[in-house]
Amino acid sequence: MSDNHLDRDVLSSLQEIMEEEYPVLLDTFLIDSEERLRLLQSAEHSQDAQAMRRAAHSFKGSCSNMGAKVLADSCRDLEELARRGELGGSAQLIARIEREFAILRILLKSERQRFSTH
Repeated sequence: MSDNHLDRDVLSSLQEIMEEEYPVLLDTFLIDSEERLRLLQSAEHSQDAQAMRRAAHSFKGSCSNMGAKVLADSCRDLEELARRGELGGSAQLIARIEREFAILRILLKSERQRFSTH
């Protein structure tokens, strides 16, 4: 697993805590993240800085909890941009978030497969 995208130690801790519910956690994170990404895209489309700030903040927290530091950092950058009401650069940040989430989706699905074979 790529430590650049996911913190292996965080995932190991989550696996210990969640035990047999670990695959459910992975699935839930992916589903929730897809919804958060839709909220970001919608806020960007409507140029709603407050909705973007809230969605980015929520996404940042869940990414941090899962050890997805690169994605959490991008969400933090977007949250800060929205807090300042400077949405001009939001499309580029959302594109970065989408690319990073695409990588994470692959890594977490692979992690789920690895766990399911135990």
